[in-house]
Amino acid sequence: MTDSDVRYRTGAIAKRLLFIPVAVFIVITLAFGLVNLTPGDPALVIAGDLAADEQVAEIRAELGTDKPVPQRYAAYVRELFTERSLGTSFFTKRPIWDEITQRFPDTLELVVLGLLGAVLYGSLLGTLSSYFRRRWPDTLSRTSVTITQSIPDFFMGLLLIYVIFYIIGWAPAPVGRIGLLDRPPDRVTGAVILDTLIARDWGLLKTAFHHAMLPVVTLALFYSSHFAKTTRAVLSRALNSDQVEFARACGLSELRVVGYAFREARTPVVTYIGILFAALFGGAAIVETVFAWGGLGQWAIDAMLKLDVPAIQGFILVVGLLTLLVYLLLDLIVVALDPRVSYE
Repeated sequence: MTDSDVRYRTGAIAKRLLFIPVAVFIVITLAFGLVNLTPGDPALVIAGDLAADEQVAEIRAELGTDKPVPQRYAAYVRELFTERSLGTSFFTKRPIWDEITQRFPDTLELVVLGLLGAVLYGSLLGTLSSYFRRRWPDTLSRTSVTITQSIPDFFMGLLLIYVIFYIIGWAPAPVGRIGLLDRPPDRVTGAVILDTLIARDWGLLKTAFHHAMLPVVTLALFYSSHFAKTTRAVLSRALNSDQVEFARACGLSELRVVGYAFREARTPVVTYIGILFAALFGGAAIVETVFAWGGLGQWAIDAMLKLDVPAIQGFILVVGLLTLLVYLLLDLIVVALDPRVSYE
């Protein structure tokens, strides 16, 4: 790599980093606007239907929702940057940051396991479909993708609970991370499976995996369909590329040929893995609620039902910033994997 290439890449990366403050400002504004510009009055939810107008007005003044929107936005931004605070929940009176950090590891654990299952199963379906194009494995793969993609994730979760738990009895009741009578491990990372590994509590580890089975399978099945379609499309093009045809002409085994095709298709596949990872943080919320997972998504849905404005803002902001970080890292990884990608 020449000095000019190094300077070119460094400048391109610097441009991406300089865009971060603008993107952060946009995310902050969206987090505030999506919550504060939609109908609903948290004071009415807290006070109840039978409360007098004076009580509701007093609660509005206490929460600060009686102030004009620009004034509330200025206070929100000031609190973020000067006090480094996401505010306090209207209902629990706990700091939003504490609520998020308490639940985030459980959601991250579910997202990582679900993503791993989706990538493995989706890669298998996409590879079979592209390699055996227009033959029975392709038909079987596309049928499987169509079925899993047409079923909503919450309904798939309920279906798995009914079949695997209620009828067959292979899974425990969907009551959370572990059983109701199990003692949770000492909190180190906040992720139950990882904490049981650290504590070397093998019985509880088995229980944690058992309880994680259905929600992970639900996410893996639902999102594997999207990944399988992407893999099929890019791998089909790669299997017909000049490089792969040359490898076949050289007498290489089909296994090595498929390996070369994967190398050819790695950039869009890695890109979609990153997109899927970011999407799962929002998509896992319904699944968390179905299985009483107790993670960030279930907490956010509960906050939305109660109109807990600081909690909703905190969730949108954290997920938005996490998505921004994932896309930035993804951008840099893709550039490193494929020098042909433009830096501009």
